[in-house]
Amino acid sequence: MLENLGDDPLTPEVLDDLETTLLQADVGVQATDQVLEALRRRLNTEVVDPAEGIRFLKEQLTDLLEQPIRSCANPLLAPQRGRLNVWLMVGVNGVGKTTTLGKLANLAVRSGYSCLIAAADTFRAAAVQQVQVWGERSGVPVIANPSSNADPAAVVYDAIGAAQAKGTELVLVDTAGRLQTKHNLMEELAKVRRIVDKLAPDAAVESLLVLDASQGQNGLRQAMAFASAAGLTGVVLTKLDGSARGGVALAVASEAGLPIRFIGAGEGIRDLRPFNSFEFVEALLAG
Repeated sequence: MLENLGDDPLTPEVLDDLETTLLQADVGVQATDQVLEALRRRLNTEVVDPAEGIRFLKEQLTDLLEQPIRSCANPLLAPQRGRLNVWLMVGVNGVGKTTTLGKLANLAVRSGYSCLIAAADTFRAAAVQQVQVWGERSGVPVIANPSSNADPAAVVYDAIGAAQAKGTELVLVDTAGRLQTKHNLMEELAKVRRIVDKLAPDAAVESLLVLDASQGQNGLRQAMAFASAAGLTGVVLTKLDGSARGGVALAVASEAGLPIRFIGAGEGIRDLRPFNSFEFVEALLAG
């Protein structure tokens, strides 16, 4: 992305080109304005060569991503030992939500946690079977209701009861991304969240929005839409193995104030890793 700058001075025209490049990478207007304004202020007080300007730009982008993470109790998201953890996976259909849940289940097992899955996406055809396949791959039990259009909240109720009875440390909840027209998705998510809070008031609850990196600013709109109903606490960015640069992560951090927790870059069961802001910015600007 920055390979064409060479040794040219950081003129207003070069900064305009940087602005265009960042916007094309889906970084968003607010985040782009924020980091470039910081760079312009520095250029007004000192002479900055291109290499130092790019280093400063990367520093600003990294800091923007780190701000929501620093405000969390746990910079690196992991289930808390010795208590029940409930992680809700939310997002629209097609973003890789169920796949991400399956990868998280595998990561939890490899990290030594006891885990079970609640198949609460009861409205999408074959969703329960898909979750069960992921559960089998990692030896994680799946709580499900095979009947058509079962109540998602009832599935979550059963899953939390089973986890409490067995002393399970982590419950991963697969939720619906789209419902039939007679239902309201956000109302259903809010209902699931109320069940969790009622049955497990002492649990450590995370509500993770799964975003497709290629969806650009539409991803930011999704984050805003899900924020209140699902009580979002973080984001998982998926499908970074394609042409998507994932600049929407910066928009989400800047405008929604949500930390990016994991990134997915492949279809394999281990192709999910904790988010690293420095590595992400390097990859974004190298694209």
